Amino acid sequence: MAVESINPTPEDLQKKVYFLLEQLQLMARELPPKYQQRVPCELLSGLANALLNDTIFEIVKGLMEIQHVTEKHLFQQRLQLINKHSMEMQDMLENTSDSVARQKQRILLQQKHKEELKHTDMKLVLQLDQKVSDQQVTLEKAGVPGFFVTNNPLDVKLQMYLLDFILRLSKNQKYGKEEN
Repeated sequence: MAVESINPTPEDLQKKVYFLLEQLQLMARELPPKYQQRVPCELLSGLANALLNDTIFEIVKGLMEIQHVTEKHLFQQRLQLINKHSMEMQDMLENTSDSVARQKQRILLQQKHKEELKHTDMKLVLQLDQKVSDQQVTLEKAGVPGFFVTNNPLDVKLQMYLLDFILRLSKNQKYGKEEN
């Protein structure tokens, strides 16, 4: 857990909340209009208060790292399948001497590969969807306003914007810690 000034005074905490709220409001104004209307002042105020606890920043950074590792792993799985397909095609071409048979085999193999890749991609998307759901549960349990389990594209996109706000603020973690 990050070390704040030993015991921040209520005034320090109030300054920090106001600073966070002001920053969140500025960020919210940058959103496309259809998302701006989905970010009421109460949500931003609740988020500013939740961010008084530096643990929220750590949770979001940890979730982001896990997501990056997961995405890399899933991408590697996809590349392995594509590589396997290339090797199968190469094998077939080398081991089929008749050009008519080779053409038929090539078409059949391409269809099989297309189906396998489609099936794999669908599995990968489901795994990513599950990761999003896990993140939503974690952030909701941590008390971060705006987070709940949903697969509604507008809500998910809004949550992505909120995560971006939190990450941008985490890079400015000098707020509330400046010398007076």
